[in-house]
Amino acid sequence: MPFLGQDWRSPGQSWVKTADGWTRFLDEKSGGFVGDISSFCKKDDHNKENLFNSLNYDVAAKKRKKDLLNNKAKIQYFHQEKWIYVHKGSTKERHGYCTLGEAFNRLDFSSAILDSRRFNYVVRLLELIAKSQLTSLSGIAQKNYMNILEKVVQKVLEDQQNIRLIRELLQTLYTSLCTLVQRVGKSVLVGNINMWVHRMESILHWQQQLNNIQITRPAFKGTTLTDLPLCLQLNIMQRLSDGRDLVSLGQVAPDLQVLSEDRLLWKKLCQYHFTDRQIRKRLILSDKGQLDWKKMYFKLIRCYPRKEQYGDTLQLCRHCHILSWKGTDHPCTANNPETCSTSLSPQDFINLFRF
Repeated sequence: MPFLGQDWRSPGQSWVKTADGWTRFLDEKSGGFVGDISSFCKKDDHNKENLFNSLNYDVAAKKRKKDLLNNKAKIQYFHQEKWIYVHKGSTKERHGYCTLGEAFNRLDFSSAILDSRRFNYVVRLLELIAKSQLTSLSGIAQKNYMNILEKVVQKVLEDQQNIRLIRELLQTLYTSLCTLVQRVGKSVLVGNINMWVHRMESILHWQQQLNNIQITRPAFKGTTLTDLPLCLQLNIMQRLSDGRDLVSLGQVAPDLQVLSEDRLLWKKLCQYHFTDRQIRKRLILSDKGQLDWKKMYFKLIRCYPRKEQYGDTLQLCRHCHILSWKGTDHPCTANNPETCSTSLSPQDFINLFRF
């Protein structure tokens, strides 16, 4: 009975299939050359290794080509539809594909500040970056940050609105830069130290410009807020979400001063921003034994963050991981794209790029 790989008609001889056909080899008993078989086996192993490496190379090449095409498609969609893809791979891939600085550059916040619905959102994002994320931006992103900030200041100087909001932003940024410049030896800032000193001087100049604003009374002499019925005046005040605006409004006229002290008004303001548990921990009684909601509000804002309110926000599609402004469509492949969209606060947007 013959056995596999050996010719039964001539014991001691082995036949092996090669690229040139079947080749006969002799073993040690038949006086053949063992080196022939070993050399062939080595050659065969070498061919297998080359084949394996070739397959791996083909797979890797196809993968790189596919990724390149996908990246080109994503960048093209971004320029046309104003949205950005948030990569959900490993930490290294995700960090290399889209950092906070890249997202900050791509989403075109310069145009967003021209939209009144997005203005407060962009300002809040600039403030959060100034507090803790400034050093995580690249040199281009930091330059873009200062350019956007300059446009924000110019818009406020022209419109004479949101002055206090921008003052707080500039003060936060200046305080952060003072701390970072003192640690410049640790290379925490990108660029020459003289450039950052110049930027700090620009911030001081902007602050001075905001302080010199003289708000003029409009020439129109029609119906004013004080001409409306008291119930309408109170209804308008209830739509203000910042207690400091209520205090400022109360300083305009004596009648508005009385309305701005309404206990129910301050109670609703506290209940809007804070939970019942937070309120119970900060109870303050007046001289009459009643809850002083106004004092409680200002005490609560020193202890807890207020509820943020924006006319327009960034949206994250959980299905496609697409980041875009609200109302901007993207080619979502989900069955119900509306249910996959999640609204992001400025802090949520920053948290997307923490690794």
